[in-house]
Amino acid sequence: MRNWWAVAPSSTKQQIEPEQIRSAQQSAQQAVARGKTAPHDIVSAGIIILAVLAIVYTLYVGKEILLPIALALVLKLLLQPAMRLLHERLRLPGPLAALVLIIAAFGAIAAVGFTISVPASGWIQKAPESLPLLKEKLGILRQPLDYLQNGLKELENLTGTTGGAEVAGQTVTAKQGSGLAGSLATGTATTLSRSFTTMIILFFLLASGDRLLRGFVEVLPRFKDKCTAVEIASEIEENISGYLLTITMMNALVGVATGIAMKLCGLGDLILWGAMAFLLNYIPILGPMTGVVIFFLVGIVTFDWPWYAFVPAGIYLLIHVAEGETITPMLLAKRFTLNPVLVIISLFFWHTIWGIPGALLAVPLLAIFKIVADRIEPLKPFGHIIGS
Repeated sequence: MRNWWAVAPSSTKQQIEPEQIRSAQQSAQQAVARGKTAPHDIVSAGIIILAVLAIVYTLYVGKEILLPIALALVLKLLLQPAMRLLHERLRLPGPLAALVLIIAAFGAIAAVGFTISVPASGWIQKAPESLPLLKEKLGILRQPLDYLQNGLKELENLTGTTGGAEVAGQTVTAKQGSGLAGSLATGTATTLSRSFTTMIILFFLLASGDRLLRGFVEVLPRFKDKCTAVEIASEIEENISGYLLTITMMNALVGVATGIAMKLCGLGDLILWGAMAFLLNYIPILGPMTGVVIFFLVGIVTFDWPWYAFVPAGIYLLIHVAEGETITPMLLAKRFTLNPVLVIISLFFWHTIWGIPGALLAVPLLAIFKIVADRIEPLKPFGHIIGS
């Protein structure tokens, strides 16, 4: 018995020691692997962050050329069905069909802008006179309105005040520079420059057809990559063009309904309110919210306080709810859905980078990125998050 107990520990030790050695070796190998991969992962993450920052910086700095290109690409997707109708069915040459579409599209935009400029300028001129009435009806907002009124007075002083200086016994009158007028002139010049650039790029995109896509596909090395590129391009054209056409038609109906409703309410300026509702509806969530505030303020200025003042904003809100929460989602549900949180983030991001045109492009760009992410294996998780 004694010999058995004496031998047992040694045999057990002989069985345990190799297992411990193997376990220690595995632990050491894992530690070494972790030591090798951790710095590599950190470096990779740092490179990705720097690349993202570089892309954002490039988008911001190069917006004068990148923004017209993005606008032209989105407009091409919108006008592609009409281009196909003119070129393939009516047998018009590609350049002529592109020219007809560009003249029609930008001519309609210019005509609407010219038509609404007169009533819009009238409401803008009445804004300083309306502030005392707003202060009287909205006592709770007196302090913010005071700030707004002081700001408008300062703008009036900048635009209308003249200063005199006496030089060598003579009074020389010099008109002060208008900050507001200068800003408007600069903004108008920038808008015209971007519009012209967009028109030129859009013309060549429409006239060249799918030459750019064919050239891109031809340089891809693998046949699988070529097929993936063609599938992505086809899906983008089909879904985004369908989305833009649906949204445009629904926004037009919202504009017509809003203009008629405001005319019946007594606000007048049917085209002004209809065009405003049409444009604001291109910006999800934030656009309709802005429209509700505008119609609420216009109602306060135009009607008696308090109940009738809510009528224009209430009617516009009902129109938006019927369109934005019921009809449009039913029409677009078969194409794709987007995460509303990411839609809001995209709106703020592109507005910060490119201003109001960026806000208009936010949803189409997010949808395009989702389509691309769904087709590329490493990006599929991002596509799932965007569409969830």
